[in-house]
Amino acid sequence: MTALSRRHLGRWTLNAAAMLSFLYLSIPLIFVTWLSFYRQEIPSYPPEGYSLRWYSAAIANERFIDAFATSAKVGILATIIGLAVALPAALALNRYRFFGHAALGNLLLMPLIVPGIVLGFALYVFQVETEIATGLPIMGSFWGLVFGHVLLVIPWTVRLILASLAGFDRTLEEAAMNLGAGRMTTFRRVTMPSILPGIVAGALFGFVSSFGNLEMSLFLVAPGETTLPIAILQYLQWRIDPTIAAISVLQILIIAVALLVTDRFVKLSRVV
Repeated sequence: MTALSRRHLGRWTLNAAAMLSFLYLSIPLIFVTWLSFYRQEIPSYPPEGYSLRWYSAAIANERFIDAFATSAKVGILATIIGLAVALPAALALNRYRFFGHAALGNLLLMPLIVPGIVLGFALYVFQVETEIATGLPIMGSFWGLVFGHVLLVIPWTVRLILASLAGFDRTLEEAAMNLGAGRMTTFRRVTMPSILPGIVAGALFGFVSSFGNLEMSLFLVAPGETTLPIAILQYLQWRIDPTIAAISVLQILIIAVALLVTDRFVKLSRVV
């Protein structure tokens, strides 16, 4: 076998392996989407027919709408606060070497390593002890939930901003300052546009991580309020019908559209 033939064979093998992996990962999505169009209430095969009734039921369910609004508010606020922490932290980690540099980098990425149920329980205990010590109404509050979700946003934003900074040419900043620009002007007009894809990608992944979180929210959610994952879990305790599949498909579509629109302007493929 010639070298050219081996190269073609290797390319075909790699493409086939990638396609099989993609199909394997897509199987749950395909079946959930298929289930959301079933006509019957109890899922069974073969389906009795197809209908959009479950999408209407999902949109008309006020509990799901309120839970969606709560998840969106928590996710947006957590993303904004997380970015405010992650951006200067990523800049410091990228540009300076100091005592505890590696430890700080590992600490900022720790929420991705610690199991969600452990992190949620630890935050629950922390908030209880803090409320006892200070008298502040933290436990079961909306802002207690938000600041818990900030821990989910920070690792994504730090990691992806660092990825953008790794490919940034510092001589552009030096040239701008040599031409009279101050540090803030240089950062705003030179650095920020260059690392914007990393910032946006980090914000998107952080928001999605917060929006879909279940474990931490179970410990920190305020009385009388519920996030969308919790509402879905509570619904499944009493009923099993394609409404949940319809909600899942709607979530996937919203996230996919947000990613496509964002990539149209900032080219997320540069950092992810």
